[in-house]
Amino acid sequence: MNNRTIRILVAVISIPVLLGLSYLGGLPFLLFVLAISIVSFVEFAEMANSKEASVNKIIGIITVIFLIVNSFNNFIDLQLLLLSSTLLLLLIELFRKKGSAILNIGSTLLGILYIGLFSSSIVGIRELYANSLHYSNGGLIIISIFITLWLTDSAAYFLGTAFGKHKLFPRVSPNKSWEGAIFGFIFAIISMVVLKSILLTFISWTDSIVIGLIIGLFGQMGDLVESLFKRDAGVKDSSNVIPGHGGILDRFDSLICSSPFIFIYFTYII
Repeated sequence: MNNRTIRILVAVISIPVLLGLSYLGGLPFLLFVLAISIVSFVEFAEMANSKEASVNKIIGIITVIFLIVNSFNNFIDLQLLLLSSTLLLLLIELFRKKGSAILNIGSTLLGILYIGLFSSSIVGIRELYANSLHYSNGGLIIISIFITLWLTDSAAYFLGTAFGKHKLFPRVSPNKSWEGAIFGFIFAIISMVVLKSILLTFISWTDSIVIGLIIGLFGQMGDLVESLFKRDAGVKDSSNVIPGHGGILDRFDSLICSSPFIFIYFTYII
């Protein structure tokens, strides 16, 4: 099978599963987020290691797990968790003797914050209605985010390919254009407005537009940030774990980057 056929087959199989887990929520969705976050951290660590860092994967993965589980069941203070993890990293690095201590600690902490802290917001969004009779609303929000991200990415790619003339960030991603980014941004807002009428009837029109703005901006920024990491590491994909699609981080970078801002909006602004 050629690469396009493989990509389609993987999408046909994975999308219903992903949407089903999002709607179901609870422990199955938590395990799903844990899985993609752990693999994403390992992929990030391998990219950092290619730059002569030595990421502390054990402490990193444990902290990522605690951050995500804590967003599901708040059992430890976030500040205490991050302080403990940082102090432990500093202590262990005294005895590791593996290259640059600054690179090792810095890259490990970046992975913890970028993957762990950001990904914990995905669970946070799903659990927004955990203590109400409308628990499924959180699943509908996650499903809408996924659909909007996919449509944003598709619009940016196809319309950017057709009409793109001005490079967006050639140093980071030579094929992306301002035209594609603008089309993606517009489609993000349109998608959320349409989904408000279909799935998200419990939020306001203003909320749907704001979420669309967040996805259109930070979703595309997440893709650029990951492209920056990959280009710096000299790799095309974060890994080859998904046939035809690259790595887990390649598939979920936009979700990881946009989720914290959506969570902040729902938690502190609405």
